[in-house]
Amino acid sequence: MNKFAAILLATTVLTGAAVAQDKITVGVSWNNFQEERWKTDEAAIKSALEAAGAEYISADAQSSASKQLTDIESLISQGADALIVLAQDSDAIGPAVAAAVAEGIPVVGYDRLIENPDAFYLTFDNKEVGRMQAQGVFDVQPEGNYVFIKGNSADPNADFLFAGQMEVLQDAIDSGAIKNVGEAYTDNWNPEVAQANMEQFLTANNNEVDAVVASNDGTAGGAIAALAAQGLAGSVPVSGQDGDHAALNRIALGTQTVSVWKDARELGKKAAEIAVELAGGKALGEVTDAVKFSDGPNKIEMNAVLLPPVPITRDNLNVVIDAGWVSKDVVCQGVAAGTVAACD
Repeated sequence: MNKFAAILLATTVLTGAAVAQDKITVGVSWNNFQEERWKTDEAAIKSALEAAGAEYISADAQSSASKQLTDIESLISQGADALIVLAQDSDAIGPAVAAAVAEGIPVVGYDRLIENPDAFYLTFDNKEVGRMQAQGVFDVQPEGNYVFIKGNSADPNADFLFAGQMEVLQDAIDSGAIKNVGEAYTDNWNPEVAQANMEQFLTANNNEVDAVVASNDGTAGGAIAALAAQGLAGSVPVSGQDGDHAALNRIALGTQTVSVWKDARELGKKAAEIAVELAGGKALGEVTDAVKFSDGPNKIEMNAVLLPPVPITRDNLNVVIDAGWVSKDVVCQGVAAGTVAACD
């Protein structure tokens, strides 16, 4: 009996070890947590991985491209079976991605393009986001002096967004109805940099700015702070994206015109699902909902999933409230009764 028990115990231990080895580990390399939304993304990724029986490990590059390179090496050494990478600098991250792929570790470029045919690309349709931003501002102010507060120059999304914005506005620019009186990238999408750039544009134009196309809610907040200092907040339409809680409140208050909502919960969930599929041996082109994408700077064809964004204005603030993205109290803080339907 003792011998049988010993055999049974050994079998159990070995089986347990095999199960432990079979558990998928997904490593996530975040470029930073400066933006409000990344914590939402992370929670969604963690939840989906837990539901799939997979393990989550992560590293924060703190806005350093060089640190992100070593972070990815560390995640690989910790046993990551797949990587989700939010790139600080899509070009600088190339060698780490190539090294991971060479080791048979699939890589999901998360929300920001990593132009490598052996990586998977997951994002929202960023050109469509740009179109929605520009259209939201154009609908309110179809002529006059426009300022463009762009994203980080090292992030391909900045140019995707601008390209989408120009698809909407170029005809009006060509006709002279709209004049581009200021355009600048924003280092690391930093709101303080956006504010400083906006202050310079206001000074250069004697405050004669009629519209601001800002590429996310953080930069929108910086631009609006500069406008507020000149008594212009609320009279100049401003765009953004991400559905940041502060931005949704600004929309209710009337100082921001539109935020293109990209439900980070859906993006995070999808990233986790794709990482598990790839770690399980599925080919890039076999990933659920995959399409071909070749709109990057180098026109390299990749497999991708592009989720649809939703523009949020004062007229449909109820959409984010009803979806449980944000509470009514947060959206409607400081809003006068009877001025916004979603707040009544």
